[in-house]
Amino acid sequence: QVQLVESGGGLVQPGGSLRLSCEASGNIFHIYDMAWYRQVRGNQRELVATTTSGGSTNYADSVKGRFTISRDYAKNTMYLQMNSLKPEDTAVYYCTADLQTNILSPRNDYWGRGTQVTVSS
Repeated sequence: QVQLVESGGGLVQPGGSLRLSCEASGNIFHIYDMAWYRQVRGNQRELVATTTSGGSTNYADSVKGRFTISRDYAKNTMYLQMNSLKPEDTAVYYCTADLQTNILSPRNDYWGRGTQVTVSS
């Protein structure tokens, strides 16, 4: 069993900051890529940022310069530092991990249940 659990969401005023965490636990052999997505009800899920096991990162144009993705490899945890938040950043934020549960298993994607971020005055 593998679990991804997001935390750190909440209500923040425009211009404020939040730090999201995503902890992966359970039967994990190796984590490759990890990513943050977000979804507004009624819309498609949108890719926010990605990080590879080699440390490369990529961001959606809408968050470049404001959001920073990072990982603590020892803790199997990924973070998303969100600064200069805007009302349009309001969404449920999900984390995902591409991982193996043992050396012989195929790589599979696992998802967390999401954490709500609301940016409003």
